[in-house]
Amino acid sequence: MHAENEAKPRQVADEVAERIERLILDGVLKAGQALPSERRLTEKLGVSRTALREGLKLLRAREIIHTSQGKGSFVARISKVDAGPLMHLFNSQPRTLYDLLEVRSLLEADSARLAALRGTEADFIMIRRRYDEMVNARAADTATHAHLDHAFHLAICEASHNPVLVHTLQSLNDLMLGSVFACVNNLYHREPEKRQIDKQHARLFNAVIGRLPEQARRAAADHVDSVRQNLAEIEQEEQRLVRATLRLEGWT
Repeated sequence: MHAENEAKPRQVADEVAERIERLILDGVLKAGQALPSERRLTEKLGVSRTALREGLKLLRAREIIHTSQGKGSFVARISKVDAGPLMHLFNSQPRTLYDLLEVRSLLEADSARLAALRGTEADFIMIRRRYDEMVNARAADTATHAHLDHAFHLAICEASHNPVLVHTLQSLNDLMLGSVFACVNNLYHREPEKRQIDKQHARLFNAVIGRLPEQARRAAADHVDSVRQNLAEIEQEEQRLVRATLRLEGWT
């Protein structure tokens, strides 16, 4: 009898841990986000405070969550790019931007296709919010535009309901945001390129919301490929300007 009583709380704790893990995997609870209060979690999960605490203890042991004294528990980063040598190489080598945009094209094309196929009405509400925020931020600074642009694309990815795809993109978050910043910084102040990007975002938004998977896939791929081509043309233009200036100053 005593063994049975000990086994039951342990089974409930395992179930609690698994349910919270699922919320994290599905993107309901995001990396770095504070967990709801114990009271809220016990209400939502329908378990006792003792079972909840045991479940959280399991998650801490697995390094799925971490607890800060006086601040509460937070979702850990499930996967992360090494912030040391790898990040330094990526940030110090400008050519990596084009490699990253190539990865974005591949990942975001499929995530857009899946979002159009699998997205729920709740997903589409979030995508519409992120899209409206991006469109309405006309007078915002470059960094704000970059974050809003990135948030729009991430909302589409989350609507794919493929946790591996979502967490793969999130693991590249710093690099991905850097590529978005580079695009915004170099293209948004050029009116023709800005109009082109706005049209591409609208095409992508309408294809996903309209549940048109192949059109969504093409729209996402065309958008990122177009950005990559525009940045390459700007880079070549700048190099020609540098060469011409050096000749003018008598260096060549």
